[in-house]
Amino acid sequence: MEKTHLLQAPHLHAIARNIFVAAGAARHIAEDVAEILVNAHLAGHDSHGLLRVPAYLRGIDAGHLQPAAEPKILAETPNTLHIDGQHGFGHYVSRWSIHKAIAKAKSAVSCSVSIRNVGHIGRLGEYAEAAARAGCIGLITVGTGGKGAGPTVPYGGSEGTFSTNPLAIGVPTGDDSPFIVDYATSMIAEGKIQVARSKGIDLPEGCILDKNGVPSVKPADFYDGGALLAFGKHKGYALALFTCLLGGLAGTFDVASGKMNGTFMQAIDVNAFTPVDEYQKGVRAFLDGIKSTPPAQGFDEVLVPGDFESRSREERLKEGVEIPDTIYNQLQECAEKLGVSIDEDTVEADDRAHYGPLS
Repeated sequence: MEKTHLLQAPHLHAIARNIFVAAGAARHIAEDVAEILVNAHLAGHDSHGLLRVPAYLRGIDAGHLQPAAEPKILAETPNTLHIDGQHGFGHYVSRWSIHKAIAKAKSAVSCSVSIRNVGHIGRLGEYAEAAARAGCIGLITVGTGGKGAGPTVPYGGSEGTFSTNPLAIGVPTGDDSPFIVDYATSMIAEGKIQVARSKGIDLPEGCILDKNGVPSVKPADFYDGGALLAFGKHKGYALALFTCLLGGLAGTFDVASGKMNGTFMQAIDVNAFTPVDEYQKGVRAFLDGIKSTPPAQGFDEVLVPGDFESRSREERLKEGVEIPDTIYNQLQECAEKLGVSIDEDTVEADDRAHYGPLS
């Protein structure tokens, strides 16, 4: 197993924040992006954490990502928003957007948001959790599709036509473990292939094909012209299509090429239908009832969506996050190029206070 570095959440935050500021991001944008990346680690999803930093810097260098850009509202009604991300950090744009959606939902029952000109937004569960913690049900989708649009093959097809096209759903429970569904419509998120590659381990069977269309478990085969499979065969394929159709509400479709893409968010105020406190009690009782089901052979317990993330956060705030040596070295190279340090002495008092005494 490859060497790893054990880093605490405040240290990871400082590394990402300082790198992004040095790359041209305003301090408040860098803080948000850093926090969302660290939250992904804490939730147990390293695929959406700091391993993404080098790719974002490449995007800045290429001019595809504008690190200081602020989102702009193109059009709105009492319960809709059409937002131009202006090619800024997707994490910052998405957090800004979901907070706008929650505020509108509180006065207009629900708010639907379409976003264009935005790149990678990180872990979708971040924004679903924000809605849930505000007493709303949240739906987040990101879809990209069309000939040659991505590495995921359609059911029955032999060439990639989709990105990983994830979706997330958040439901409030009134406690620290909201109900959170968050997954790619491909069998595995591309970031998880990066994680496996960085650790030198194989992938589960049934996730990827090599460039010849033969099933493989080797991360290198994916990056050598391979492809992703949709989960659930025709069912995951249909959901991948749906994320594109929702995304297309942003007007991000091209009739000539047949491509469609975009980010969609919706927040629904529970209080508009039933008192949120009572609803949350009902949700928790329902979920706990499901969890009381006797486990099948080979399982220790029955879990519900959100349990894994909640447990991971508690553990990693206390124990720290293992960063593979390859990723740590990449971060070191990025920092040196920008003239900043990734040493622990760069952690600020506010960084430590933000993540609490456990970290």
